[in-house]
Amino acid sequence: MIVHIDGGDERGGSGGAEATRRRPTIKDVAATAGVSRGTVSRYLNGGKWVSPDARDSVERAIRRTGYRTNQHARSLVTGRANALAFLLAEPQDRLFVDPTYAPLLRGAAEALAGHQMTLNLLVAGSPEERLNAVTYMSGGHVDGAMLISSHENDPLVDLLLEHEIPVVSCGLPLGRTDRVASVSVDEVGGAREMVAHLRSRGCRRIAMITGPEDQPGGRYRLQGYRDELGADFDQVLVASGDWSYESGTVAMTELLGRVGDIDAVFAASDAMAAGAIAALRRAGRRIPEDVAVGGFDDSALATSLDPTLTTMHQPFDQISAQMVALLLDIIAGGAIRSVTMPATLVVRGSS
Repeated sequence: MIVHIDGGDERGGSGGAEATRRRPTIKDVAATAGVSRGTVSRYLNGGKWVSPDARDSVERAIRRTGYRTNQHARSLVTGRANALAFLLAEPQDRLFVDPTYAPLLRGAAEALAGHQMTLNLLVAGSPEERLNAVTYMSGGHVDGAMLISSHENDPLVDLLLEHEIPVVSCGLPLGRTDRVASVSVDEVGGAREMVAHLRSRGCRRIAMITGPEDQPGGRYRLQGYRDELGADFDQVLVASGDWSYESGTVAMTELLGRVGDIDAVFAASDAMAAGAIAALRRAGRRIPEDVAVGGFDDSALATSLDPTLTTMHQPFDQISAQMVALLLDIIAGGAIRSVTMPATLVVRGSS
């Protein structure tokens, strides 16, 4: 599936009577910003060697003048598509039910709007979709890909590398960390902080619902849980999910049937935490009086639950913006790098 997403026209007004008579040019932007035409040109072609102050001045001038790039001409000159792919390595239905994808997608579109670039949404959850997506990207329709929800040993990553498509992964690309750039949150540290919080509330039998262990969020959040518990870790208190609400319900039901004295549960996603809360309620357990609940993501779902969900906040807008910046740098010849951002504890009613 391929969808083109416009980041929105943030360039605003007409820029005065002169701008209503003719299309604004780079010269107009430079004059308004008080910088050289070369600086504006470098900004429009990826922003390399443009200082933060100059970049801010150019962006304000673009909005004020209403300047819009002739994308076709720009592509002919630069040999680039002036577009990036938001490449989701999951089935199409997950796009609409997982609460983390929408803020990442929105953040990427907003980040690209300032560069006057297009974001193409590609879904590659099946072998056929993977092949179609890589064929599309290698045909020059995009300059690089933001890979969302990669799995260890995913053939999609091999195809991207084989076709030399610049790529940045959201989360550490398991098994490919030396060849694929990434932006992620501190999965281990965030999980440790959540478990420490639950312990500080007097909880001693803390269960965990993990995500898939072939993904960084599943593997490293479980590692953080184990590390924080230390000698108190008990495998019987761990059940697996797939990030979804339904899997959280099933895993929590399984845990309640296996272990009777749980006083807290840490779910590795907000959606699984919501499913766990539903299962606990059906079992007659009060939240947080009988069982405290913690999640991970701080998605919009967290504040819609009753009680509201204690969770680890992921700065999705910053993650998207950093992925765009890193990918544009790689496209311009920069090095492959990995960036880690902190997850922040948000305490609410569920704990």
